[in-house]
Amino acid sequence: VLRAGDLEMDLVRRRVLRGGVEVALTQREFELLEYLLRHKNAAVTRDMLGREVWKEPGYALTNVIDVFITLLRRKVERPGAAPLIHTVRGVGYSLREPPCA
Repeated sequence: VLRAGDLEMDLVRRRVLRGGVEVALTQREFELLEYLLRHKNAAVTRDMLGREVWKEPGYALTNVIDVFITLLRRKVERPGAAPLIHTVRGVGYSLREPPCA
C-alpha cells in the first residue's frame, strides 16, 4: 500500500482511496499515480513519466502527459484539502505529502 496524506493506493487490489472514498481510475491513471507515489516529494520530469509510464520518450508525449495529470488531479484532489499533485515549473510534476494539521 502506498500513501500520501489521506490518499491510499492498494497495489494488490488495484484500489485507490482518498479520505476513505474510492476513486475510480483508468489503467493509465493508476500507473501514473503509482509512479508519482513511488517518487513522492520528488520532482519527476515529463521524460521520466514518458519512459516509465508510457514506455516512450516523454518529449513526444508532453501534451498527453499534461492531459492525464489534469484528469488525475480532477479525480484525486478534494475541495478544501491541500493539493497533492503540484506542477514544478520548467521541470514536470511532484506528488507531495500534505503538511500535518
